[in-house]
Amino acid sequence: MRYWWSVALVSSALLVACGTNVVNPVTGQTERSAMSEEAELAEGAKGHQQVLQEYGVVKNPELQAYVNALGQKLAAQSHRSQLQWHFTVLDSPEINAFALPGGYVYVTRGIMAYMESEADLAGVIGHEIGHVTARHGAQRATSQQNAGLGVFAASVLGAVAEAYGVTGAGQLAGQVSQNVAAGYIASYGREQELQADGLGAEYLYRTRYDPRNMIDVIKVLKNQELFAADQAKAEGRPAPAKGDWLASHPSNDQRLETITRLAAQYQSKDRYNDEGRARYLQAISNMNFGDSPDQGLVRGRNFYHEPLGLALTAPAGWYIQNDAEQLAFINTARDAALLVRVVPAQAGKAPADVVRNLLKPTQGKLEATTINGLQASRFTGARANANGTTVALEATVVSGPGDRVYLLQSTAKDANALARARAGLREAEGSFRALTTADKAAARPWVIKSVPYPKGGFAELARTSPIARPEQQLRLINGFYGGGEPSPGQLVKVVLPQ
Repeated sequence: MRYWWSVALVSSALLVACGTNVVNPVTGQTERSAMSEEAELAEGAKGHQQVLQEYGVVKNPELQAYVNALGQKLAAQSHRSQLQWHFTVLDSPEINAFALPGGYVYVTRGIMAYMESEADLAGVIGHEIGHVTARHGAQRATSQQNAGLGVFAASVLGAVAEAYGVTGAGQLAGQVSQNVAAGYIASYGREQELQADGLGAEYLYRTRYDPRNMIDVIKVLKNQELFAADQAKAEGRPAPAKGDWLASHPSNDQRLETITRLAAQYQSKDRYNDEGRARYLQAISNMNFGDSPDQGLVRGRNFYHEPLGLALTAPAGWYIQNDAEQLAFINTARDAALLVRVVPAQAGKAPADVVRNLLKPTQGKLEATTINGLQASRFTGARANANGTTVALEATVVSGPGDRVYLLQSTAKDANALARARAGLREAEGSFRALTTADKAAARPWVIKSVPYPKGGFAELARTSPIARPEQQLRLINGFYGGGEPSPGQLVKVVLPQ
């Protein structure tokens, strides 16, 4: 799982040995910066390719064109209209938006599912444009250089390990440390976030959208936070860390208060165009909701990946965690997991080569076996940690569908946790299979549709929706999680199988 904040992504190449004087386009003041505008453009272009590789883009040219046109309209009214701006919808269910230096702005389809109108989306994009126009990424790089820190490094796998208490997962973190999404990121400071809010409101006003739509955006995301906490409570687990678009130094309550005050400065109601709700609902029609089939679908205890041609099933009570680099089956106690990943070509295909290159054992043995008709080799052994202690290694190399090789590694907090979870780990491993006809039928993506609000309300709509807690989630994506009802016949969003 990706743990995101609203961030600028910068690489260590930005932290040059000496700074330069740059005029801030928003304030007009000269500031000492580790990044010239030329460096911003170069690093943004380089980072853009990494982002596309990490996430992938939504394969819907009409949706991409719609979002780009909206972004270009806002950027044309910004303090850096001369930049060559790029706006991209990423194929991720995460509720997030972020920007790279130099004019690269991204929104996920995850955040778009929760927006109610074109004006709401404009509020999200305007905020991110504000980060770029105010050069917040460059300021962050400069402050880190001045402190002698370099950029902050964060690993997805390390975050998963910390969140679930699975220390073994962190041992694979280095494999993805260069990923943009998992690598060099740093959250903005409070003043930068508030400045981006103010700039976003200003850009909305300049493009004839009501700045009060930024208030609506925060209310939507506050409800999403509440839903996540309610869902965790119902499942008997801790409330998740706040990782959504606005989870930054100012709390969402502080952000709401500030934006309400900012929006009140703009009173010209006759100036504003319509919110573009009908256009927006049309634009997101048939957009995937939740998991992407290109990245694998979690359906209850099952995981289906049609492009790879494989499926697995989690033991009862276990959690399935899918990210860009690996799949994790995490036990109920959250102290053990089975990690599944595609073996990179450079690691080899022979089981002995895979084990040697990826696990780097100091001792152990391989035994040939099969899993659901697929050739496999199980490894048991040990390796030395950085501190010199020896830790057990248990993994299986499988020759899977499509001539791909997979590594299935058992990992746990300690030896006792590994022993307690071993039966479940073997069960999960033993479910590894080529997609069956039944699996293919179950591996249907979910999409957003719009329908008139029926007399039976959200309860009626929930009966045909495949999502978990359907009535609550349908209220959430339509902005009624806190109560209330749409008008009869009003178009509302629903989630249906494709």
